[in-house]
Formats: sequence, structure tokens, C-alpha cells
Amino acid sequence: MNFSKNSILINTKEEVDKIVKAIKYSVQDMFKKKGAVLGVSGGVDSSVALALTAMALGNDRVLAVNLPEKESADDNIVFVEKLLKKINVECVTEEITDALNGLGCYRRRDKAVKELFPEYDKTYKMRIILPQGIMKTDSLNIFYLEIISPSGEVKKKRLPLKQYLQIVAASNFKQRTRMSMLYYLAEQRNYAVIGTPNKNEHDQGFFVKYGDSGSDIRPLKHLFKTQIYQLADYLEIPDEIRKRIPTSDTYSAYQSQEEFFFRLPFDILDRIWFGWEKEVPSQKIADVLELSVEQVENVIADIKKRMSTTEYLRREALDVYSVEIIMKS
Repeated sequence: MNFSKNSILINTKEEVDKIVKAIKYSVQDMFKKKGAVLGVSGGVDSSVALALTAMALGNDRVLAVNLPEKESADDNIVFVEKLLKKINVECVTEEITDALNGLGCYRRRDKAVKELFPEYDKTYKMRIILPQGIMKTDSLNIFYLEIISPSGEVKKKRLPLKQYLQIVAASNFKQRTRMSMLYYLAEQRNYAVIGTPNKNEHDQGFFVKYGDSGSDIRPLKHLFKTQIYQLADYLEIPDEIRKRIPTSDTYSAYQSQEEFFFRLPFDILDRIWFGWEKEVPSQKIADVLELSVEQVENVIADIKKRMSTTEYLRREALDVYSVEIIMKS
């Protein structure tokens, strides 16, 4: 193909028409539901999904749900309010901190944190990060734990597997609790649940199984983050949301998705990934993006690794017959 920086860009009107048609048909004809529910965080993905769902079903058949907990970013509600001024749908807020306390989310996570940092307590903030040098080397995904004291002092240690698994398992209560609440509200109204994961998140495994992956329809799953921003521009999503840095909003300390998982900006990641999928030679991708071939191939190797190691997240529950088929293949 004639690869360029603009090759990844989509025809926004055609894409919007296609997604709107798919949402409407899925909700009304396939699922026989009266409307749709989706969680909103003030991020670009959920904002685009809300706009498209309202276009498909009508504003009066869409329920937006804000699902904060005590560690959610303070400005989330500000961005949600800006979104609702643009898209006039009903919105409810369901605080999930009590549910997470009941499940032991914070207690179980903090126990693992204190095994590395005994001084850690509720006055500290914490986050998990990855090294950001993927453009320089095909490095292993080695996670680090950072804690931030009330005075702003930062301490970092490499995160052993045991504590990493404990922290992630406990933190995943957040996404799974939100999914449970969305289905409660959907079933209460005979609505479907709209998911908001994009291609980056779905294909590389940046989601929680039966958490933010739990939905009836995923209208953005085929789109790169770069293309989501295109749709946001076309749909005139509030400027503040379009310029907002994507965050994981999982841990108490601020953390971008790039720091926690993707390791480089979406405008570079997506174009390398797109070129690789279209079988464009690494040298051509490198020339167009003004990178070295080594940098391009390091990023491609990281994408392949993530897709392979997270394949189980994308699998549906297996039964005996499907296992037999897999074993014979």
C-alpha cells in the first residue's frame, strides 16, 4: 500500500453512519431492548460512545452512568458535566466506594504495597508503572511500584510477581463492580449495556475480563485511539475532553495510559501498528515516521508480545466440545 502518516485516518461521516446503524440494529432488533446504558468517565472513548449511542437510539433512550470511588480523579465529574451539556441525556451517579470496601479492594491491595513499603498508609498515593524506553530496546515489561508521600516524596521499587498479582487482582474489583452496577441499571430498564474499549485496549489486553470488557455491544473495538480522536473532532466532543490525557484512573496517584501500559504516544504507536497490520515493510514505516528500523521493530515486537500473552482475556468461557476441537487442531 502507499503508506503515509495519513493512511490510518478514516472517513468520519461513513464511520459514524456505520456505527450508529450497528448500535440501533443491535439494541432494537437483535437484543429487543428499549435503550442503552453506558458508563461515562469524562474520557474521550466513553464520550464518543455516548454521542454515537444517543444518535442511534435518541437521547431519551440513553442512560449515562458516572461510577466514582474514593480514588477517582477529582476532575472526572467536571468533564462529565461538560459532556452532558453537549449531549443531553439522563445521567445518574453511583458511588461504588462502599461496595469496594465490602469486597476488601483497598485492604487487599494495600497489604501487598506494605510488603514493599512498610511506611505506606492511607495518606500516601500509589501507582504501577512500566519503563518508557520501548523505542530504544525490545525490553521486558517489568513493572515498578511507586508510592508518593503526603510531602510529595516519591519512592520506587521493582514489583515482584507475587505483589504485582495481588495488587492487580484487588484493583480489578473496581472495573468488575462498575460492570455489575451497569447491568443492574440496564436490567432495571430493559436496556442493553454499551462498552467503550477501543482497538488498542481490546487487542493488547488493556482491560479487565468480566469488568470493563463486560457489555452487550462494543462499537469502538475496531478503532485505533487515533481514529477515536478523529470521531471526537467530527462529533464536536468538548475541546477539554479531546485534549485530556488518557488515564487509567485505577490507582490513587495520577497515571496516564502511556505510563501504565502502552509506553509511547498513540500517534506513533497506532501508525506503526497500522502499518504492520497492512504488511508495510518496517523500513517504509520507519522512513515515513522518521524513526529507525530498530525502533519500529521494537514496537512491533512489543505489540505481538502483548497480543499473545493476553489472548486468554479475549477468549469466551470454554466447554468440553470447544476444548476438544482446539486439542485436535
